[in-house]
Amino acid sequence: MRIGELARRTGVSERSLRYYEQQGLLVADRTPGGHRDYPEAAVDRVIRIQELFAAGLHSSKIAQLLPCMRDADGGPSTVATPKLVADLTEERARIDRMIADLMRSRDALDEVIDAAQGR
Repeated sequence: MRIGELARRTGVSERSLRYYEQQGLLVADRTPGGHRDYPEAAVDRVIRIQELFAAGLHSSKIAQLLPCMRDADGGPSTVATPKLVADLTEERARIDRMIADLMRSRDALDEVIDAAQGR
């Protein structure tokens, strides 16, 4: 599929898709005319990349992680290194801390809202 179709199907801009390719996160074949031609599996890969960016990972970490994730057939990848697992465990702990901070902020806002409403 062409870049425009991939952008429409994933909700990701063409500019971002080009960036993903530049960073080695996404691969496209080229038509004889030089246009990008993505396989059907690119839709799932782009969605996965978006999820990882939303989790706060950087493109370099995502590039390390993608080959280690389960394949489309559900089989595990054998590429994960102990260092990568440790880095990802640390990243998960960072996300957990962020969630806890956000929950404290929400609780504080709830108190202010209740006070403002005279409760």
